Amino acid sequence: MIRLVGTVFRPARPDELAECGRIWRESTNDYRRPLHLAEIPDELAPIGRLHAHTRATDPDRFVVAIVPADGAERIVGFGSAVLRGGSRLWFLSMLFVRPEAQGQGLGRAILERILPAPDPATSLATGIDSLQPISAALYATYGMVPRMPLYDLVGSIHRPEALPDLPSGVTPVPFETVAAGPPDGPGHGELAALVDGLDRELLGVAHPQDHRRLRLEGRHGFLYRGPDGGALGYGYAGEVGRIGPIAVRDADLLEAVVGHLTSAVPARGAIAVSTPGATIRLMPALLAAGLRVEDFPILLCWDRPFADFSRYLPTSPGLL
Repeated sequence: MIRLVGTVFRPARPDELAECGRIWRESTNDYRRPLHLAEIPDELAPIGRLHAHTRATDPDRFVVAIVPADGAERIVGFGSAVLRGGSRLWFLSMLFVRPEAQGQGLGRAILERILPAPDPATSLATGIDSLQPISAALYATYGMVPRMPLYDLVGSIHRPEALPDLPSGVTPVPFETVAAGPPDGPGHGELAALVDGLDRELLGVAHPQDHRRLRLEGRHGFLYRGPDGGALGYGYAGEVGRIGPIAVRDADLLEAVVGHLTSAVPARGAIAVSTPGATIRLMPALLAAGLRVEDFPILLCWDRPFADFSRYLPTSPGLL
């Protein structure tokens, strides 16, 4: 057990994010190993990119816990949260403590330092592994009660006919086409306004900083326009196989949008879709198309309703 005497809490530095990724992997494998589940591989680039993004947008909410060790410092835990929509949505992206430092209240101490000031207008939310009952109890004491499963469906589309085509009159338009012209041109402003409007309607907040991250990482975005040219939704797909986020005004459009994305952006390997339990037909359609449920579900937790997850698919369990 690591003694926590003299623990210091402070914002993480960029050169400490790799160690935070290792703590995430070490702690996750610690509770998976006794259950004879496959361990998280030593491939930390994706989690490193997530950490770099959340630290860049919310540096004061990415906190590390440090103890003195042989005249040096050792990171024993970290937490990362983001505040979106001004202060309307606080989302806990990560909170992990080294196995040998657990059971001493360190997780709660980190959480207390990144929670927002009490405000009835702010929703608190997070996603936790359903294998973590201790975490579920901790977050529930702050009102973030498990409300909905989030399944990761993974694999290849062997039966594309299981996913319907886009309805007649619905046109997918690549973001690059909508935002053609100079960065300060009218197209960019129109795209931002349409995407922000969909996010406010379905997620409760706009989060343009997260959309910028998706485009910088090479994920391809599409705007879905109706017969009158109005925005019916948007969706992202990446060549690495990750589908989402997706937002649609009509839940009946969801399976067709996923089908379009999987065909419009061919993946180099398996695809993955984070699928909320509130979607009515998407999970059966994806299973019929050839995907499988990967691992145990994530539990989405919140203290008050803030989003319509029957029409919104998150980016990943670590970022809405």
